[in-house]
Parts: sequence; structure tokens; C-alpha cells
Amino acid sequence: MDEPAATRDLSSGIPLAELDTDAIIHGHVGDEEVIVVRRNDEIFAIGAHCTHYKGPLAQGLIVEDTVRCPWHHACFSLRTGEAVRAPAFDPVARWRTERVGETVFVRERLPDQPPVRARGRDSRTLPESVVIIGGGGAGFAAAEMLRREGYDRPITLLSADESAPYDRPNLSKDYLAGTAEEDWMPLRGADFYTGQQIDLIQGADVTELDVQGRSVHLKDRRFPFGALLIATGAEPVRLSVPGSDAAHVHYLRSMADSKAIIAKTAAVKQAVVIGASFIGLEVAASLRARGIAVHVVAPDQRPMERVLGPEVGAFVQQVHESHGVTFHLGRSVTRIDASRVVLDDGDTIDAPMVVVGIGVRPRLALAERAGLAIDRGIQVDEYLESSVPGIFAAGDVARWPDSHSRERIRVEHWVVAERQGQIAAQNILGARRPFDMVPFFWSQHYDVTLNYVGHAEAWDTIDIDGRLDQHDCRITYQRGGRPLAVATIFRDRESLEAELAMERVG
Repeated sequence: MDEPAATRDLSSGIPLAELDTDAIIHGHVGDEEVIVVRRNDEIFAIGAHCTHYKGPLAQGLIVEDTVRCPWHHACFSLRTGEAVRAPAFDPVARWRTERVGETVFVRERLPDQPPVRARGRDSRTLPESVVIIGGGGAGFAAAEMLRREGYDRPITLLSADESAPYDRPNLSKDYLAGTAEEDWMPLRGADFYTGQQIDLIQGADVTELDVQGRSVHLKDRRFPFGALLIATGAEPVRLSVPGSDAAHVHYLRSMADSKAIIAKTAAVKQAVVIGASFIGLEVAASLRARGIAVHVVAPDQRPMERVLGPEVGAFVQQVHESHGVTFHLGRSVTRIDASRVVLDDGDTIDAPMVVVGIGVRPRLALAERAGLAIDRGIQVDEYLESSVPGIFAAGDVARWPDSHSRERIRVEHWVVAERQGQIAAQNILGARRPFDMVPFFWSQHYDVTLNYVGHAEAWDTIDIDGRLDQHDCRITYQRGGRPLAVATIFRDRESLEAELAMERVG
């Protein structure tokens, strides 16, 4: 989505008549881009770009005293600039506004104002310490929110990953494609954890969760907790055919995995991707960006048909084929040799590199051994609390009662994980705030980005408004006449509106 240039000088004044409630005026103050929004009798001026991927807030949606980004649905307070919903964490800047007669002027930039919400909280009800198992989106977001909420007691973040928390979606997108620098990837620098007194332990192998003793055990250390968040995420489903453990067979879940694939691309001209899922096809697109010939093998009749339906699946296939990807659908791999894969019909494909993307499964072993209630995930209530008081779960491992689909669901979306981490942190501190946000994810395929809000495991009708082949459409998934999910292509504003409509229906 192209954004008009910020040519208007907002410091020279805006006629009040132009400032309709919830309209957005885009311009600049000095060298900085700013948006101005009127909410009844109040007028706010904040930075014009989302602090996640610099999305254009001028094209966003005003919801009460917030603005939502059209790209990845981050949300900012107009009043304070605070990022109130992931995937953004940093606030946007604020400017002072002044009304003089029938003209509004944007004056000087205001100093940053970190939120302080600990006042009035009974310290006797706060946990003496918080331990978080998992250094992905949910774990990081929880630790960050605990400190933002003013919690000043020990926080330990135990991450199995050797890298500090990073932007996982980019592993299969721009970073793998070579268009995102490595220093873009960390969610925060090392000084953040030091400054916020968050004890980040990388490469942590948690061996036991002692529910009765309220402690988490590593091989050589023990961490007592007042409250615990389990955010262990998911792990790739492994292929079980002869040769699947060979060195040239890769999976993509971690930064180390992505680096290994990137290193391999320097020595190969062709790769086979096994699986036509989101991860598999994003890998295919990224490898094509590096000039690697790609063959995709999957048992499906169409890519992503189970999630998006046959029409959208066929469209996604066409997009990839137009970029040179060769599909072998309705097929499976029976053997992987040193330089080729063998299909179930006897055909072979040259494969000096293989990337497997056939799904993930939640990491539940620790919770199962500890005796937590399990239902194809850690069973939690609307506050993300497990069957054991004081132990919460968030992200890929959590199955929660979703007020929108009216089912218990577990989803594997990065933004959901981050938002659940934030809500879990607030509930650890006693907020009793239900997690009622509508699931959201985006998937990138060359120059086509698909946004998806809601959750539809099954539907009886799919309504397509617009043209898939023109990259301009809205796809609504319904069951019993009720919209469960909406996918959009280059209709970012409509994606935000669909999200809001689902929230309000509940």
C-alpha cells in the first residue's frame, strides 16, 4: 500500500472544520511525519508510522482513543502514544496541539511518558517472583509487559533458544529472502534485559516443573516462582522416511535453522520444499528471491486449501508458479537420497537441499508431566490460567475458550502469542482481564500479502468480494450465516474493520 507524501505543514495550522471526529490528517512537523486525530473535543497528534514495521497509521482505523495499524494490526494510544497491542512494543511520539479560534496548531514534540500503573496495587497480592518458560513471542511480551505494568520483583525468562528473543515471522520471510538485516531481528537488544532487570537465560533446558514445590528445574539450577507462565511454543513435525535425518534436510523454527538454510543457498541451485503450508510456501518464495529453483511436494490437491479454501489455494499456487515454483501435488516423499528425493509414484527430483515444512506440534511434555489439564494443548480459562492456580499458559501451547468462534481453540500465530503474553502478564498481576482479542496473522508471498482475522476450522460458505487475480479482494468464511474469519489481499482497512466487527459481536 503506497502512502501519500506528508507534504502538509501541520505547524502552520489546520482549520477545525477539516477535523471531523475520527478522521486522520497526515502531514509533518519539521522533519517528522505526524498524524492528527480529533476525538470529540480533544485533538491528538502522534507519529505517523507504526513502530513495528513502519506501517502507515494515516491509513489505519480509529477505535475509541486508539489507532490501529493497517499492516499487522498493532494498536497505539492517541493519548499517550503507548503501544497497547502487539506486535508493536515501542510507543509512537506525541506532539502538543493548541486550538486558536477555529484553527488547530501542532506545536512542539512532547517528552516520552512511560506508563506507570503500579500505584494503587496491593503489593501483598503480587507474586514474589515470576518465571517464564519460553523465549518466543509470548514469553518476551509477558516479561516486557510485567515491567511496563510496574512490577519490580524478580523476572526470570528461561529460553531454550541460543538466541535472545527475535522476530520469528521474519525467519521465513524477509530475513530468509535476504532483504532484512540480521540486526533487525532481535525484539530488544541485550541492554534491555539488563536495564529492565530481566534474567534472560538462553539455551535453558527445563527438566522439571514442580507444581507442589512451586519451582522450575534445570539440570543444575532451580528457580522458585510465585507465578509461572508456560510459553514453550511448538516444534516442527519431523519427516519419517529413509534419509530424512541427512545433513542437507532442514527444518525452520529458529534463528539457527534460518541461518543454516541461508548458508546452504550459496552452494546449491535447486531445493525441494516438502509441505505446501504457510511456512513451506514462504520458504519457497524466499528461496526464489535468492535465485534458487524450487520444487514443492505435498499431498494436498491445492496449497493451503484446508485453511483458505480451494479458490484461494489455487490462487496462491498460481502466484508461486508465476515466480517459477514447480508443484508436485497429491504426492509424498518416500525416500531422501544424497542428492535427490523419491516420490510415491517413483518420480525423482534433484534435491541438494531439502526444507521440510509439514506442520508443528505444541511442546506439552513439561506440562503433561506436571499434571496440568491437557486438551490438545494446555487447557486454560479466559484469563489464560491453567488448571493449577498461579500457572498460566500463552502462545502455541495454550487452548482457550474463544468468544468469537465460540469454541476452545489453539492457534499458532505470532501476534496471538504476543498478545496472550501481554494479557497473561496483566492477569499474573491480578487484572482478571479476559483474552478476547480476535486472532490475526499475515502471510507474505512475493508481492502479495494476505491478512487473516478470526478463526475458521470449518465453514459452510466462502464469499469472495473482488478479484483474486487482480490482487484486490476480501474472502469471508462463514458457518450458519455467521462470519468466522476474513482474509484480505490489499484491503488492509477492511481487514481492520472486520477485526473490529468481530470484537463487537463477541
